[in-house]
Amino acid sequence: MLNLDKAWRFESPGELHPGSLNAVDDLVGKICSQGDDRKRMLEHFKWYFARAASSTSSPSSDESWAQTDLDSYMRHAAKNAPLFIEAFYDACADLQTSNPAIAVPEIAHVNRAIAESGYELRLPNLVSRNPYIPVSVPERVASLTEQAQAIVQQSLTESEKLLAEGRARPAVQEILWLLESVVTAFQGVETAQGTIQGDYFNKIAGDLQRHHKGQVQEQVLVWIKSLHGFLSSPSGGRVRHGTNLKEDVQIQIDEARLFCNLTRSYITYLISEHERLSGIK
Repeated sequence: MLNLDKAWRFESPGELHPGSLNAVDDLVGKICSQGDDRKRMLEHFKWYFARAASSTSSPSSDESWAQTDLDSYMRHAAKNAPLFIEAFYDACADLQTSNPAIAVPEIAHVNRAIAESGYELRLPNLVSRNPYIPVSVPERVASLTEQAQAIVQQSLTESEKLLAEGRARPAVQEILWLLESVVTAFQGVETAQGTIQGDYFNKIAGDLQRHHKGQVQEQVLVWIKSLHGFLSSPSGGRVRHGTNLKEDVQIQIDEARLFCNLTRSYITYLISEHERLSGIK
């Protein structure tokens, strides 16, 4: 077994990229083509991928069914990329130990095969090559109440947790909800042009934008509203107003990381603006 993030064994951080699945399938095919007993080789890999898919492998009736069953186990195991990769590595390592005459791919070959999925074998570890580094948001905000600050931190933590579990849409939903919540803190805040009105995101953001005509804040609010509108739309991010079921396209985990970090940067900016407008240094 490989050393990998323990959380990955209980919550998938994301599916294996289709390109990686095809590449590993090709490697399995080349390994199983060696020797006279191809069915036995297929059964060997079946056992490992079935275990990764939380299933049990039984002997297939013939070579053709063994191939079909292996394909099925591999597709199911691919729902958790790290466990899929571990299954392939363990199967190769065990095969090399029990039958040294069988050639298995070197680590460099395996890493090329799984590269599109964003993982790399650095034995004895399996590591993510694209770790998510969230944009920093202040933990203490002088212009917000203790209760409000707790809500902010809880929501940020929940969004990060969902991303770590590979749950892209809920992670973006959570951070979008937080953006909307932070904007409501401006309700009733005084600016040089008057009091911020409105009682929900679009109204308050629009008022903030008008109160800062020709200033940097106006452009930032344009960007914030644009991101919010895209993520909310059934033809955009699809995380607030539903999705068009005729052409539903799920948010990918790398897209979710981008959306979350963009939103976190806007939240950080808005918090800073709230402190400034509240006259708190």
